[in-house]
Amino acid sequence: MPKETIVRTIDVKKTYLLGKIPLDVLKGINIEIHKGEYISIMGPSGSGKTTLFNMIGGLDKPSEGKVYIDEVDIAQLDAYELAWLRCRKIGYIFQTFNLIPVMTALENITLPMIFGGMNTDDAMNKAKQLLETVGLGHRLHHKPFELSGGQQQRVAIARAFANDPAIILADEPTGNLDLKTGTEIINLLKDMNKQKFVSIITATHDLKMLDVSDRIVWIRDGMVERIEDRANLDIKVGQFENE
Repeated sequence: MPKETIVRTIDVKKTYLLGKIPLDVLKGINIEIHKGEYISIMGPSGSGKTTLFNMIGGLDKPSEGKVYIDEVDIAQLDAYELAWLRCRKIGYIFQTFNLIPVMTALENITLPMIFGGMNTDDAMNKAKQLLETVGLGHRLHHKPFELSGGQQQRVAIARAFANDPAIILADEPTGNLDLKTGTEIINLLKDMNKQKFVSIITATHDLKMLDVSDRIVWIRDGMVERIEDRANLDIKVGQFENE
């Protein structure tokens, strides 16, 4: 049975202008990501992996090329359609958690469901279930400042799953966490990936992420250097120079 493609990029290029000087950040990226896959985008700092991540998430548009989510060319969507797609199809997890500080854990997770059109009672019940799933059923009414970094990231993961997205985009999700907590977050993401059969795409420097990835997309100088299956990993000394 052929694998279902959830994300496809065709010759994606991104150029920024520094004054009048063009800076080519992505130089023609072609990748396919399948439904239910756990993908890590890795490479040295400045390689273009976060820019690629932003293209896939509809947070930025390519200068050239196409990005398809579920066979929809997202560059052709207007602002309303793109907002709908981001709300319904994609869950985001950021290095800095990005929780709303005046809201409790429960309220932070409920909010995207209400934006998505769910009634408040159903949203609250689902948010409670998600917090139970990430191990925070006892922290429903705590605000971010009352939670540890690892707990805040668990809330952020629960929020990312609120609208049953097809794709979770995680940008350095362990970047602000200690080793033990980072490992717990990685394992939690893999568990959620298996339970929900959601595609997880993470831009990361964290080599621990390799243990749970199905494939690794190595980016260097704005191009795909290689794509490796986890079983065939070939990590060389100096892989992450200049980081």
